[in-house]
Amino acid sequence: MQSAIAMPARSFATALLILLMPLLAGCGFNTIPTNEERAKAAWSEVLNQYQRRADLIPNLVETVRGYAAHEREVLQAVVEARSRATQVQVSPEMLQDPAAFEAFQAGQAGLTGALSRLLAVVENYPDLKASQNFLALQAQLEGTENRIAVARRDYIEAVRVYNTSLRTFPSMIWAWLWFSDNEPFQNFTIAEDRMEAPEVNFGNDG
Repeated sequence: MQSAIAMPARSFATALLILLMPLLAGCGFNTIPTNEERAKAAWSEVLNQYQRRADLIPNLVETVRGYAAHEREVLQAVVEARSRATQVQVSPEMLQDPAAFEAFQAGQAGLTGALSRLLAVVENYPDLKASQNFLALQAQLEGTENRIAVARRDYIEAVRVYNTSLRTFPSMIWAWLWFSDNEPFQNFTIAEDRMEAPEVNFGNDG
């Protein structure tokens, strides 16, 4: 008897849920998970572009070493900064962790600074600046820094939208009732002067 009663009850609940789904969607039920996935996707692109830069650095260092081997301190600083930066990985699931995000920012900012110092040294070596291999690396580095800037900009905007949806009506209702475990994602906070891409200017003017 209980089984016979339970079957219609489950059928009724299922039918009710189907009827309510358009209403839930219209009231913003899907807003939070949709914005969350967009922010995670944007973060993945940030990581992809920083990894692209990290992959470029060994060739850059070896090329400079071939013309300026005695600049050991500057070269070693880039190698060490790259190592520190690549050791810190922030998965989408860790975007709610302020400490992890801050460590990631610090590592990338340290690498940006080391690259800037290396590129300043390059100005003292006209033959290096004229090297075809170095000119190719110039184009790759310029493109990578531009991609990083775009990816970071897109992530900042995606996080703004997601974080806003957690605290504005009507999606905030679902944050209270259904997505109570969702927390705001961390965003870039390092001062802009520390986050600027290293200036790439290898013009053959020496």
